[in-house]
Amino acid sequence: MKMEQGMQLIDGNGKFNVDGLKDFMTATEFAQSGLSYAIVAIIGSQSSGKSTLMNQTFHTNFEEMDAYNGRGQTTKGIWIAKCSDIDPFTIAMDFEGTDSNQRGEDDTAFEKQSTLFALAIADVVLINMWYKDIGLEHAASRPLLKTVFQVMKRLFKPRKKTLLFVLRDHSKTPLEYLKTALLEDIEKIWTAVAEPETLGSAPLSEFFNVEITALPYYEFQKEKFKEQVAQLRQRFVHSIYPGRLVGDRQEVEPASVFPLRAEEIWKIIKENKDLDLPAVKVMVATVRCEEIAGEKLKCFTTDEDWLEMKEAVQAGPVSGFGGAVSSILETYLSEYDWEVVYFDQEVRNAKRRLLLSNALIVVRDAYDTMLMHLHSNTVNRFKTSLKQSLNEGKEYVAAIHLCSQSCMREFDQGCEDAAIQQSEWNASKFREKLFCDMLSEMMAKYKKQITLALAKRVESLLEAGERDTWASIRNLFKCNTEAAVSEFSDAAVSFNLHSSEIDTKLQHLREHARNLLEMKAREAADAGRVLKRMKDRFSKDFNHDKNSISWYNWTEEINLDEIERNALSESLRILSIMAAIRFDEMPDQIENVLYSSLMDGTVLDPLASDTWEEVSPKATTLLKPEDCKSLWMNFIEEIKPMVTRARSRQDGRRKTREGLAAAVAGIGAVGSAAVLTVIGSLMRRR
Repeated sequence: MKMEQGMQLIDGNGKFNVDGLKDFMTATEFAQSGLSYAIVAIIGSQSSGKSTLMNQTFHTNFEEMDAYNGRGQTTKGIWIAKCSDIDPFTIAMDFEGTDSNQRGEDDTAFEKQSTLFALAIADVVLINMWYKDIGLEHAASRPLLKTVFQVMKRLFKPRKKTLLFVLRDHSKTPLEYLKTALLEDIEKIWTAVAEPETLGSAPLSEFFNVEITALPYYEFQKEKFKEQVAQLRQRFVHSIYPGRLVGDRQEVEPASVFPLRAEEIWKIIKENKDLDLPAVKVMVATVRCEEIAGEKLKCFTTDEDWLEMKEAVQAGPVSGFGGAVSSILETYLSEYDWEVVYFDQEVRNAKRRLLLSNALIVVRDAYDTMLMHLHSNTVNRFKTSLKQSLNEGKEYVAAIHLCSQSCMREFDQGCEDAAIQQSEWNASKFREKLFCDMLSEMMAKYKKQITLALAKRVESLLEAGERDTWASIRNLFKCNTEAAVSEFSDAAVSFNLHSSEIDTKLQHLREHARNLLEMKAREAADAGRVLKRMKDRFSKDFNHDKNSISWYNWTEEINLDEIERNALSESLRILSIMAAIRFDEMPDQIENVLYSSLMDGTVLDPLASDTWEEVSPKATTLLKPEDCKSLWMNFIEEIKPMVTRARSRQDGRRKTREGLAAAVAGIGAVGSAAVLTVIGSLMRRR
């Protein structure tokens, strides 16, 4: 995009080019100018040389009329371009000419809309006109200026806009005479426009700086024309400096908001095609009340007392915070009420509500910070006082009741002191959070109590692997969980919670206990740990009797097959116990299925499945059937050497006993000495 050539901001149909302006802002980096910029617009009759004047003055490249092709409309709509090599950043706006026969009946409406847009958006408006038309009603745009002045008085408070009348094709008539005549016309138009009561008889000079200059005929005096245009260009260099062309302009907005501001202004103008604006009284009230409200908001946000209070509350609670801030707010609200007393009541009340809303937005962070300090201090005080009460020997439930009630009273008093009178805020959110934090302290205490009561004992029961393991675990689980739940319920009464909230907390405690049990069960169900316990159990029962005496010390013959089967049964029970968590008393067939399949081999591969049949819906599987089968196969392989050694030892003892029997039978034949020799030999073999 060539920025000097510019882009069409508004087309001939009045459509605002949002995307084009966005690209323009990016390409020119206009938004980075901050407040250092100026906007220059030109209005005037069609074919009066507006585009030529802009190009010569600002080194832009707006399309110009080709006189050889006849006089007609060249610029359609409104165009915008960056002025070349002028400080500050200057925007040139070329407007479609008035009195266009191409538009026909639509000319007047668009003429009024575009002219009002120029006056609303630009710092300097060049009014391009032929010098010989001064004094002519239509050529000098007197009706248009009258309408514009009227609207400017009612829509805007006094602000400096520069109107620079450029008299074209000036020849012999003295410029001073032309200036006098034109100024008289302008003053008459201004005076004829009714004044809003709030402005009194505001002079034209409070709204506009009126400047008049003249240029010779471009076609016949090009050099002189260019010389005087160069002088005109110099007036726009440093134009925003004090004493320069627009040095006294007011309420400048940052360049970054130009797109939004321009689009919004055009939208308002476009929606009133015939300048059928709302009632003057309401419009003036709207704009002035907004401006006054803005001033009061700024005063509040820069108020020293407010800033001190805002800074102080960052460090900790401030005594009297609510009263002090409410007083400061009331000061500026009262000032607003006094200054808008003569405006439309509905409008002033609406803007007052907006002022208060914006002021409260400013206050809200400090208010929330104040309540966060109160909350934090109360939580710490609760913990400290609870610990002290317990150290003094009070029961936990009684200590909770005493400390929570005391701390909540202090918190409520602090919140009342922090309350902003002009707001409807309450501390319910922080009060609820305080409840939650206190309850969290209780929850942590009872969760720890449950953990200490269950964790080690559940581990021990699972390690023991007795037939009543899960019954014992259920009893342990129920007794300790319900004890904690009961105590928590008694303590929670202090917080006046709804029954549903208490039920939720109790459910969390039960879930903690259940999750703890499941975690310990899953740890114990680790395949390696289960296999080790099965081997240990087998070794114990295979090598010792119920009195823990090794059968190797027995003198009589033992049934090793029976001992092995009993030991396998005990090991299988461990596998059965660890197959699933039995959360209720409903019996299952897991042990029978395992026994029939792994010990007897009478069931047709029931362990190929990945689920257990006929188990409680509340049961949680730890080892699937196929996992149990795999573990059992590993277990059998692991114990084979132990069984083999036992059988070899039993065979050796049997042979020894048979040899002894033979020796005793031969005593009568060989004598006692020989028998003793044989016995000794047999014993040595053993």
